[in-house]
Amino acid sequence: MNPGNPQQKMVPVILSGGSGTRLWPVSRRAHPKPFMKLVDGESLAEKTFRRALDVAGDSPVLTVTSRDYYFYTRDLYNEIDGEEHGHPFLLEPIGRNTAPAIALAAHYVRESAGPDALMLVLPADHLIRDLTRFEAAVNDARELAGRGYLVTFGIFPTHAETGYGYIRRGQAISGSAGHEVAAFVEKPDEQTALAYVESGEYGWNSGMFCFAAGAYLDALHQHAPAIAQCVAECWGSMESGEQPMEIPLELFSTCPSMSIDYAVMEKATNCAVVGGDFGWSDIGSWKAMSELYESDEAGNRIHGKAVMVESTNCFVRGENRLVAAVGIDNLVIIDTGDAILVADQARVQDVKEVVNQLSDLKHEAAEFHKTVFRPWGSYSILEDAEDCKVKRLVIKPGHVLSLQMHHKRAEHWTVIRGTAKVRLGEKEFMLNPNESTYIPLETLHRLENPGSEDLHLIEVQTGEYFGEDDIVRYEDIYGRIK
Repeated sequence: MNPGNPQQKMVPVILSGGSGTRLWPVSRRAHPKPFMKLVDGESLAEKTFRRALDVAGDSPVLTVTSRDYYFYTRDLYNEIDGEEHGHPFLLEPIGRNTAPAIALAAHYVRESAGPDALMLVLPADHLIRDLTRFEAAVNDARELAGRGYLVTFGIFPTHAETGYGYIRRGQAISGSAGHEVAAFVEKPDEQTALAYVESGEYGWNSGMFCFAAGAYLDALHQHAPAIAQCVAECWGSMESGEQPMEIPLELFSTCPSMSIDYAVMEKATNCAVVGGDFGWSDIGSWKAMSELYESDEAGNRIHGKAVMVESTNCFVRGENRLVAAVGIDNLVIIDTGDAILVADQARVQDVKEVVNQLSDLKHEAAEFHKTVFRPWGSYSILEDAEDCKVKRLVIKPGHVLSLQMHHKRAEHWTVIRGTAKVRLGEKEFMLNPNESTYIPLETLHRLENPGSEDLHLIEVQTGEYFGEDDIVRYEDIYGRIK
């Protein structure tokens, strides 16, 4: 192995996607786990971006995500680091697991920073409490990656967890804080997990990595050549100067869907593991989420407004409504306004089965919240009845909705706050607070906020169908026209 170069450029790569089905009903496909707010009001995505900035030096932070999450993620980053920094994005048209996503990021890093440039791969939905220790572990991994190792982070286990994969440490690597990887093992049963923890030889598989871009692509070519070839074809067809960079659907859809562990790490002979003791959690269940909250004398952990009568060891998370519990024990109660989850704490890993059933039924609650974020702002559903649908729209300054029409519904708009610029057919006019307009069926229309403050308006839909698929777009500045 090479001795490594401590000045080697390192580019943080954030992987942001997935549906987080075990954290339904707060996490949904259109607003997944990385965007959930924690106790301090900050989301996992924001925390991950801050961690990435802390170790990036003068490097940009590259994010691999989908178009569905791009605008919201970009806006979160801009609030933290300023719009002028313009951190790069790679947009996946469909999910193909971590091996192809990281490979495309490696192509970007190799082209922009050189083949020896390092990558620090960070999932967007992990929580790390001790940032000082995290940065120390990153420095240890960086040194090993500079010597040619494919480095992963093995978290020192605090208990016999059956929900994580494990990494068995091999012999120590001379002159470093790392060990060779002896084996990657799948999620164990409880007895096996206990034996792993007692042995002192195993760490939880964190899903975080550090390696040179060129080293990863070489390993991928050796151990998963079909992925390497597909990703290379995708990269060759992309415009590297564009931002965001969109991965082509036709090529990417032919790529095998495979995790980096299975495609590369379990097969490569130059893998190393750095131990991590920095308060890591992937917040993979409501039990893990509840542990972020202080408990009362009865063992209850509360977020929001709740009254607990002779109830113990429960986690209650509400938003606007009061939750009252009487005579219960060891339950999780999650109220999002449009859905309520009640589960035994011992069964919270099975919440994903609820999402599976909702998806089979094509129920909107599997995908959307009452508040849905869009590139231009957001809308909240105030009423959803058979004969009408009522929304509150919030349009950000300078943003504009697509030029569109509907076949099955008419709309009534009333401005509450701000000033709206409206196109209706061939006419354009302004609407001020307390003014309204009517959009008939099959009429071209567009809504814009020309002001410097958020525009709020009430939209009342009437007709025979109110689904989002009754939107025919003709022009759209956010690239949503197929």
